[in-house]
Amino acid sequence: MNELIIAIGLFFFIEGLLYAIFPSKMKNMLLKLNDIKDGQLRVGGLIFLIIGFFIIWFFKS
Repeated sequence: MNELIIAIGLFFFIEGLLYAIFPSKMKNMLLKLNDIKDGQLRVGGLIFLIIGFFIIWFFKS
């Protein structure tokens, strides 16, 4: 449970850092999300989910 809280904190840290350093780029990127089809976002999310799972699995074993 401790590692999950650390992971969430790291996520917020990186996300906040990107918005602090590149605010206009992040706004443009969020606006472009409307142009991407739901299926493409779903596939991208699944790819990142699988990559994250294997990274966690590799380092935990």
